[in-house]
Amino acid sequence: MAPLRAIPPDLLTLADYEARAATHLPAASWRHIQEGAGAERTLRDNRTAFDRWRLLPRALADLRDGDTVVELFGQRHIAPILLAPLAYQRIAHPDGERATACASAALGTGMVVSTLSSVTLEDILAAQRSAAQELGSGDAPAWFQLYLQPERAANLALVRRAEAAGYQAIVLTIDAAIKRSSFALPDGVAAANLAGMAPPRQVSMAGGPILFGTPLADAAPRWDDLDWLRQATRLPIILKGMVLGKDLDRALSLGIDGLILSNHGGRVLDGLPSALTMLPGVVDRVAGRIPVLLDGGVRTGTDIVTAIALGARAVLIGRPLFHALAVAGMIGVAHMIHILRTELEMTMAQLGAPRLSSLKREMLVGPAPPRLDVLDGGNPWVTTAH
Repeated sequence: MAPLRAIPPDLLTLADYEARAATHLPAASWRHIQEGAGAERTLRDNRTAFDRWRLLPRALADLRDGDTVVELFGQRHIAPILLAPLAYQRIAHPDGERATACASAALGTGMVVSTLSSVTLEDILAAQRSAAQELGSGDAPAWFQLYLQPERAANLALVRRAEAAGYQAIVLTIDAAIKRSSFALPDGVAAANLAGMAPPRQVSMAGGPILFGTPLADAAPRWDDLDWLRQATRLPIILKGMVLGKDLDRALSLGIDGLILSNHGGRVLDGLPSALTMLPGVVDRVAGRIPVLLDGGVRTGTDIVTAIALGARAVLIGRPLFHALAVAGMIGVAHMIHILRTELEMTMAQLGAPRLSSLKREMLVGPAPPRLDVLDGGNPWVTTAH
């Protein structure tokens, strides 16, 4: 089914978009967007983790002069919502990342552009700025997500292109270099930023190497890559992945500016905990040194409130972006953002929290988070409730 040209009255939630998106996509594309790794336990946990928390409101709160503004790396975000770095968005809509960029400008919402975008990083930012100028709005924040390529010269070229185009931060994804993929990209969809480059791939055969000892494993990100990147750019570097315990300490010592706590939407390794489950411990360990953002499972304004109350500075929206893009292109993505912002403000008002800084852990009741010192040799069976 072709993308809609107007938003029908029955599209009221992100769940409505998800239910409708299947009718706008070929079956193979729908499976690719929705699937998780293994038995999809992590994929399910990303959602059910939010269901374990309940909200405790404050009575008779003064809601005057309330807002949802958050500042990240010197950039003003009108709400703690960013569009996640989804690859190959032309799978969902012919305009792909250009449509997302225009929606980003229309709603003043930050976007993170993938190395594997199906439109070049320059054209995406040009589309965002053109839309902002046409609408008379300010430029929305834009970050570039980097998948490390086998050759550092290629990585440096991508970073320099992002800097020259005007991206304001580099997001280094560290957890998706090795993953299974059987999805064949549709005709006309490719990694526009990597034209002329051959990413490492491995097809295992009986008697041959499966993974170890192959170029795919050899090219996986290492600590020296992070150290190199820190020396290569003055832009803020935000690490994206499940970075815990002493790994988190080491990343901080190498000068990262932020962390996106993420299990890659449950698409890479099944059995990982949800990012929300690990969030309180990570926030405590960081102790305010860098902002921690959360990626995975966010579907409602209440989810955003829960994440912020547990210490996240902002959240990223992944699969729902694909759903909205498939259903109605640019206007679908803009409407999806508007739904989330509306639900966020409604939830905050009902809780008696006029600002994001009003959202505290004391406003939640839920499970005891795991202790991160298990990664430092602590007792894995001991937890402490907050």
